[in-house]
Amino acid sequence: MVCQSGSAQQWAVSTNLLGYADLGTLNAEVTYAPAQHWSVDVGVKYNPFTFKNGESQFQQRHQTWYAGVRWWPWHIFSGWWLAGKAQYQEYNFGGILSQETEEGDKVGFGLTAGYSYMLHPNLNLEFGIGLWGGYKWYSVYACPKCGMTLETGSKAFILPNDLMISLTYVF
Repeated sequence: MVCQSGSAQQWAVSTNLLGYADLGTLNAEVTYAPAQHWSVDVGVKYNPFTFKNGESQFQQRHQTWYAGVRWWPWHIFSGWWLAGKAQYQEYNFGGILSQETEEGDKVGFGLTAGYSYMLHPNLNLEFGIGLWGGYKWYSVYACPKCGMTLETGSKAFILPNDLMISLTYVF
């Protein structure tokens, strides 16, 4: 009798499709599964776009970097999962609801929960939602173009994060 050992899928790459609806935020994540119920991931979100409407403009520019872990109760890359991560963001948001613009840096930790649905042995659809909190250093300007400073400072924050419908390729 000959026994052959199987190889488990340990790597995945994904992109959050809802991220593109966030004014065109580009995003990617790479995941590695070192153990039966654990995976580690690193990712980036990037939005360089400014939108102009006549004399006014609005933007949600940012670059976000994160690293985290996921715990899978049943199987890696399949079913329910819980995640934690450390995250850094450099941002410039404004002109959307009012002419005020805020820019600065955020650093913090996030918690996310979700479900990974297997479409094919190598293709998953993931759903998730989370929160992240931490500390931010910021400046608020009267409008996106004028540069008149209304406020500067630093403070703690808690925000929604990781509203996701992701397409994941597992290999």
